[in-house]
Amino acid sequence: MITVTNPITSETVGTIPITPPDQVASAVARASAAQPDWESLGVAARARVIRAWQALMWQEQASLIDIIRAETGKSHGGALSETLVVDLMAGFAVRHAPRLMRPQKRTPAFPIVHRATVVYKAWGVVGFITPWNYPLLNGIGDIIAALITGNAAVVKPSEITPFTAIRAVELMHQAGIPRDIVQIVTGDGITGAALIDHVDCVSFTGSTQIGRKVAVRCAERLIPCTLELGGKDPALVLADADIDAAAQGVLVGALENTGQVCVSTERVYVDQVVYDPFMHKLIEYANDLVFSGGGGLEVHFGSLTNERELLRTEDHIADAVAKGAKIVFGGVRRPDLGPLFFAPTILTDVDHTMKVMTEETFGPIVPIMKVRDTAEAVRLANDSEYGLAAAIFSSNPAHAARIAQQVIAGDVSINRAHLTFGTPGAPMGGAARRSSGLGRRNGIEGLMRFVTPQSITYDSGLGVPPALAHMTPRAVFLARLMHNVRRFLPV
Repeated sequence: MITVTNPITSETVGTIPITPPDQVASAVARASAAQPDWESLGVAARARVIRAWQALMWQEQASLIDIIRAETGKSHGGALSETLVVDLMAGFAVRHAPRLMRPQKRTPAFPIVHRATVVYKAWGVVGFITPWNYPLLNGIGDIIAALITGNAAVVKPSEITPFTAIRAVELMHQAGIPRDIVQIVTGDGITGAALIDHVDCVSFTGSTQIGRKVAVRCAERLIPCTLELGGKDPALVLADADIDAAAQGVLVGALENTGQVCVSTERVYVDQVVYDPFMHKLIEYANDLVFSGGGGLEVHFGSLTNERELLRTEDHIADAVAKGAKIVFGGVRRPDLGPLFFAPTILTDVDHTMKVMTEETFGPIVPIMKVRDTAEAVRLANDSEYGLAAAIFSSNPAHAARIAQQVIAGDVSINRAHLTFGTPGAPMGGAARRSSGLGRRNGIEGLMRFVTPQSITYDSGLGVPPALAHMTPRAVFLARLMHNVRRFLPV
């Protein structure tokens, strides 16, 4: 059994069993047997059930917030935002999946003579291995897309925060989604590895180190996978930025969920033109931050979730200071608030020799680097093995959009960090040739990653009668005719 502990009070939230590999295989087998009937219901029927679940989730919002906070130690506002974004994701899926899943007509080789259609079929059983930092948003949000497109789902939530996902799946069953179609298997890495060995598709959110191992195993089995992995996301404060908005935005981007966010702002590059007023505002707003274990929207952030993140935060600060960085705010534990509280920390005089600017921190640190101009900010932002997300602060939207396209990141938010993360219609994920993952969540792309296209072509026999030869004289004539016609007509 695994004991789940409240990071603020150290009290036991509950215990979960470690599901052994043979039981994981049985769960996947049940899901596989039930999946064809679920897919045959049709997308409209599945959307109705998911809409019913969405309504139950809204009714249970307060109790879900309590579970999220008990497991993670995050603020009330942070937990509330998880419920709101999942509601948006469910609404997007219900509205758009029926249209996206319709059969599509495609242009055949010989119009009239031939017809071509593409239909979309579910992969089968999708295995979800989900993280602890957003147990509802990252634990359940992607499952909606898999279910509405006709897949079954077997979920292995993080052993640190399993009860949020367990409760959300209970509500799915209550809403009418069959128990074998969405199942929870609890446990540790052994349970997750067993899940990958049996499902038809994998969705993994976690560290780059583990994500590489997941990708290798999926490649060995020749099954698809999507991976949202690590990030070291930059924020660029340009010379024309609104200083108040930029200072507040950087603090929110870096300190939401105490910095334990895959798209957390972990590097800040500030144009020298606005550096001094920006730092003045940043310290001013940092002094207004409220961090505690209490409830209410007035609390800006809460506790770290586990000791590993606390120790890594301290290690990155110590490394930076040893190499010349200065602590201008915070930098200490706050045991008066709880065992895993750490004060928000602002560092200056940082550079790319320091861990805090190159390795994922997952803690409440705001490292600030002064740059000569926008070009240097972009160069330094791109000087990373990661490429998950980025933020740009500028009062000129067109200019900011042009700079955004120069930044190597899966998504860029302008004048508000994490904006894409909460936008269900916009896909997010790692940039190509970087270590932040494969595939996309959210948007049309996030929905359609859980289906595979099947092409159906039809020959009417009107153009070329049946023959043993692959190319008959008539077929050659028609091919040459179509070549000439396509020079003038879009057929």
